[in-house]
Amino acid sequence: MIWSKEEAGAAGVVVTVADRAALLADLRARFETGVGFSVATLNLDHVVKLKRDAQFRAAYLRQTHVTADGNPIVWFCRLAGQGDVALIPGSELIDPVADLAAEADVDVALFGADDTSLAKAADALEARHPGLRIVSCQSPPMGFDPDSPLADEAIKAIGESGARLVFLALGAPKQERFAARAQERLPQVGFLSIGAGLDFISGAQKRAPKWVRAIASEWIWRMLSNPRRLAARYGTCILALPGLTLRALAARRKAP
Repeated sequence: MIWSKEEAGAAGVVVTVADRAALLADLRARFETGVGFSVATLNLDHVVKLKRDAQFRAAYLRQTHVTADGNPIVWFCRLAGQGDVALIPGSELIDPVADLAAEADVDVALFGADDTSLAKAADALEARHPGLRIVSCQSPPMGFDPDSPLADEAIKAIGESGARLVFLALGAPKQERFAARAQERLPQVGFLSIGAGLDFISGAQKRAPKWVRAIASEWIWRMLSNPRRLAARYGTCILALPGLTLRALAARRKAP
């Protein structure tokens, strides 16, 4: 975690899963026992949003699992004395979790992106994971409100589809808010928030090359790909770094 559990209610920033193997083992057990989950993948942009958005913070605190999605989160965890935290990006969880679903005979739903991207992503996932069944694809309209009657209809449709795993590609904070609400109503269903993950699979967006990710520069790649939309976001994240560093050091000093 970046700071203590006592501070989590205010900061909303607690990494609960140290590594991918532990996460996948727990999700496998939940598929086998029919217990749902909600997985959020914490990055620096989320940290900034969590501080100013009470609804987002409340939704995050209701997730069953929170991973470190972004090298800055890993670094802050280590600075705070939690050295065993590994990088677990949401987009890199799609394939291993899809494998788990195929092995456990769990039906899958896709929620988010647009119709074209959903169709291509569904075809690609079923081709890559023999036995995987995608039984529902929903593309909510622009301005989708995760607390609206439309969201209620979407949750009902997921339940009626028989899906027990949902890949959520709405972006933050909508996907985490929807996951928290939907998981409460569908306790047997697992929700994995993956941001642009379906667009990466469908080819609608191109992810940074592996060598860019290896040097922790994926954020630069993304910003250069869409500077008008992302420059301000990343600028805000950079401005938050000094305060986050101080909080991590304070958490380290308080650690037993």
